[in-house]
Amino acid sequence: MANALTDTEHALMDAYWRAANYLSVGQIYLYDNPLLKRPLTKEHIKPRLLGHWGTTPGLNFVYVHLNRMIKKHDLDMIYITGPGHGGPGLVANAYLEGTYSEVYPNISPDEEGMKRLFTQFSFPGGIPSHVAPETPGSMHEGGELGYAISHAYGAAFDNPDLIVACVVGDGEAETGPMATSWHSNKFLNPVTDGAVLPILHLNGYKIANPTVLARISHEELDHLFRGYGYIPYFVEGHDPKQMHELMATTLDTVIAEIQRIKADARRDGFTGRPRWPMIVLRTPKGWTCPKEIDGKRTEDYWRSHQVPMGEMHDKPAHVRILEEWMKTYRPAELFDESGRLRPEIAELAPRGTRRMGANPHTNGGSLLRDLRMPDFRDFAVTVPAPGAVTAEATRVMGEFLRDVMKLNMQARNFRLFSPDENNSNRWQDVLEVTNRAWVAETYPWDDHLAPDGRVMEMLSEHQCQGWLEGYLLTGRHGFFSCYEAFIHIIDSMFNQ
Repeated sequence: MANALTDTEHALMDAYWRAANYLSVGQIYLYDNPLLKRPLTKEHIKPRLLGHWGTTPGLNFVYVHLNRMIKKHDLDMIYITGPGHGGPGLVANAYLEGTYSEVYPNISPDEEGMKRLFTQFSFPGGIPSHVAPETPGSMHEGGELGYAISHAYGAAFDNPDLIVACVVGDGEAETGPMATSWHSNKFLNPVTDGAVLPILHLNGYKIANPTVLARISHEELDHLFRGYGYIPYFVEGHDPKQMHELMATTLDTVIAEIQRIKADARRDGFTGRPRWPMIVLRTPKGWTCPKEIDGKRTEDYWRSHQVPMGEMHDKPAHVRILEEWMKTYRPAELFDESGRLRPEIAELAPRGTRRMGANPHTNGGSLLRDLRMPDFRDFAVTVPAPGAVTAEATRVMGEFLRDVMKLNMQARNFRLFSPDENNSNRWQDVLEVTNRAWVAETYPWDDHLAPDGRVMEMLSEHQCQGWLEGYLLTGRHGFFSCYEAFIHIIDSMFNQ
């Protein structure tokens, strides 16, 4: 059987990955000497080191492989990273594809720009260490963990041509909201919605402990996600050469399956809930960093979670280790004398708005269109005298929301979200013009359930708010209702 990658493709993709890893390490550590043209000294290193390395090489690995699929199939794809603390990776990839310098011209695609890229990271007056809103292509910061999948499905609703690739860290996979969010596939209509490709990244460790899903058997993990309604594909290993080929082969299969599901649904209509594919990616934590530092296990262990070695100014040996580590990426093969990415490597990135850092769906303001609105005065309650009328504010507002929904049905840019409280909060009149979204099993006596419904109800405040957030951040409108006693469950999500 022919390989998915030619030798040339493999070499270039590995080079692109090494470039992203090099830039990621540089952001965490370096203040100067970005191309290592001079021997590294402590004066070239930031006085205080902040950032997360452990998840970053895995995120970079996924990014370059998604780029290949975007170019091969002309995909409209965005990238959500649950481990948003891997900020160096997303900044690095936005820089490599050219988006970062377009948005921030001061961070130019040359040696001087690279120096500024490194200096600004997690530094006073610079940028945060997470995938912050300032990061091109970001719509999910990943600070509070558990919402990546909810945000991904929210982005996919009513975006029929969009594929949302969503990386879930195995630490995040231990959270309650994440456990619930896997059930979002019971609400995604393949006829009118986009697709979500979950990628569970098992690197084995959290900050200082092993992760649960990395320590259960292959069979148990497979059964878990089949029980959620997915078909898992496993990509596991540590040797880059083997992993590039395995990931490319798997993505070829998975993207073909997504395209088949969508084509069947749009030709035949909704015939039942599909079993969407997902990927389980198992790689070492801190992949490609030193295997040991000071005689202690680092790569493939929790010690690589944040900054693998932080005492750079007190331990001169650590400076040598950092220099040797960064040189394993062979920067002279990646960047020319001026610091520009070599053109044959740069060619791997998609162009224009097909770049994940430049996709307009991650900058929802550029897609946002006003709703058609009824005149609120038409819903006024006439009160001829004090105490003469009995009326409920929420019931009247339910009539208003019904008409908002009716006016915007064709635009498909408005949904209601509620944790099983739509009717009890008196918004039920909206069901005169739409249904509750539902693609799981239905019974003849079910009330207002349909694959194309626009009322999203699941008994999880986290899930509903996460869906809403993904929907809003990709340029649409929504309404979220919840009991006043329970709305505080999502306070921290809203604040973030």
